[in-house]
Amino acid sequence: MIRIAILRAGVREAFPPVERALDEPDGLLAAGGDLSPERLLDAYRHGIFPWYSDDAPILWWSPDPRTVFATDQVPISRRLRRWLRQSDWTIDADREFRAVVRACAAPRAGHDGTWITPEMADAYYRLHELGHAHCVEVRREGELVGGIYGVTCGRMFYGESMFSRATNGSKVALIALCRALQLWEFPLLDAQVASPHLFSMGAFEMPRREFIARVHALTSEADASGSWRKRWPAALAHARRLAD
Repeated sequence: MIRIAILRAGVREAFPPVERALDEPDGLLAAGGDLSPERLLDAYRHGIFPWYSDDAPILWWSPDPRTVFATDQVPISRRLRRWLRQSDWTIDADREFRAVVRACAAPRAGHDGTWITPEMADAYYRLHELGHAHCVEVRREGELVGGIYGVTCGRMFYGESMFSRATNGSKVALIALCRALQLWEFPLLDAQVASPHLFSMGAFEMPRREFIARVHALTSEADASGSWRKRWPAALAHARRLAD
């Protein structure tokens, strides 16, 4: 019988090798443990992420293949470019991290509940306070209409969730984030699990072995973004030229 690893809360212990993850459900590697900053960052550095619901223990995943974006290859259609040239939307980062997470956790049409539990949200608030989690915000007349948040380790960005309250809201946030990441020499944005929506935005699948090799190399390098709050103005000027 194949069994997944059971982790203990409050105990520093290594994750099992990702090659031990189950084929069905795809990528399930371990259960239990906690969502401390140390454990979360260790998970990301090994290509592992948490994903579970309110009525389940913490579950840890590393699916094969992995869904990713190449930050320099996110397509912008002609129609979207034309629309962006006339848009008065504004783009910013890390001004309202908690608001972006709450928006991502809000109920969505056709979906029951959310995987962003209060425990999960609190964990990412802590990572944000420590400088490891960031968000991009899209506003129309001061109101949030789109956003995305995730975690940085070295030169990897791990996307956790995005939301849209207006057509193109999440797409504009993703494109702006990828423009900034490209400027900072972050080649990949991890999108974790495949979906038609992600593929329509330019995501593609990468074999887990290749993904893990890229993660090991990129997370061992210095974060070229430096402080987001200090570096973002220059990146924002680059990101705002979405229609170019």
